[in-house]
Amino acid sequence: MQYKIIKAVFSLILLLGFFFIPAKASGEVFEYKHIPGARYRILSVVDEAIFVNGILSHRAEILNRIAVEVTGVADGKGQHRAIFQTSERVIYDSIYGVQSASTSFTWSREYESIFERDRLGYLTIDPIYFMPVVRNVPVFPDRDLKILDTWRAEGHEIHDFRDAFGIEEPYRIPFTANYVYVGEREWKGRSYPAFSVNYRIASRPPAVRGRTYPVRIAGDFDQIVYWDHDMGQAVAYEESFRITFEMSDRRRIEFRGTAHAEFIEAEEMNKEQLAQEIAEEINRLEIQDVNVTVTDEGISLSLENIQFYPDSNRMLPGEQEKLSRIATILMRYPERDIVISGHAALAGSRDYLLQLSQERAKAIADYFLANKVRAADRMVIRGYGAERPIADNSTEEGMRKNRRVEITILEN
Repeated sequence: MQYKIIKAVFSLILLLGFFFIPAKASGEVFEYKHIPGARYRILSVVDEAIFVNGILSHRAEILNRIAVEVTGVADGKGQHRAIFQTSERVIYDSIYGVQSASTSFTWSREYESIFERDRLGYLTIDPIYFMPVVRNVPVFPDRDLKILDTWRAEGHEIHDFRDAFGIEEPYRIPFTANYVYVGEREWKGRSYPAFSVNYRIASRPPAVRGRTYPVRIAGDFDQIVYWDHDMGQAVAYEESFRITFEMSDRRRIEFRGTAHAEFIEAEEMNKEQLAQEIAEEINRLEIQDVNVTVTDEGISLSLENIQFYPDSNRMLPGEQEKLSRIATILMRYPERDIVISGHAALAGSRDYLLQLSQERAKAIADYFLANKVRAADRMVIRGYGAERPIADNSTEEGMRKNRRVEITILEN
């Protein structure tokens, strides 16, 4: 169970020490710019520790990939469609102990959200959506700001507690955010106007329907945002947070952690051309049983009949040679993240097949990690079990095709 903080360019964090520089005579004006058709993504990594009744339960890293498209502009508001993809890896577990920090991230959930945002940062969004988690942060006053100018605004968090607590509806936690314009700060060797944000949560929320529910919530959130006036967007954020839930079942669950994220402008992908290039390279390298297709996410390489020992994630001898050739293709596109999806034939229980397909996807990800094809935070693994067959499972040939791994080169 993780406190999955997915904070895009409109939810950013970590209060750092101030420093003073001469203010511009006219001050700074912060506002969002909305360009129809603009596409970008935000990558954030959350490092958090989870305590239950004061005892460390586990520590995990959560990788959030948010792909955003500005679908239009009306009445000064940008209309946005966003896909939020969350994945995680456990670094420490109280039962299993310390685990490898180099392991790949495992797919957790995907959310879609549609919303509007005005130039000052206020969102208009249907309450059915779980994402973004933090809303109306940051928002700006409609005036020039000089160093150490402050402002306040109401915001709220929305959480998905379906798995953790059995609460089916998006769970809302309100707060008041306090802002300070702190002047120029450096991010990756370049100076940007920056402002800090902090908010405190102390509430006794009403009971809601679920297996258990919060009866008291206390939290501290400290943030800094690096802003780019030309883009009309935040380029990065850093954060620290601590939040405690006292539950109706008398458990006390605490989350402590830090996070960082950055805005990445998506490079346009010519899918048809790229698919053709990859297919030609597969033919040239004489890689057997690999199909290339264009998908909504990008370009998918389906490795049919990838061979493992029975009921195992150990590849048979010779299969690594196939992966080595695939790796040479992937390394031609180092700027693109990848998703590795495992699939199984229908021969076993659903839970068993899901686990086996995920472990086999992980085996391939581990191979790519070991051979520096991608870093751990540039790829995610998924296990589908037998849920997505491409052939008839009643025949040996069909089962062979379904027993596959797909590597998707992501567009955004």
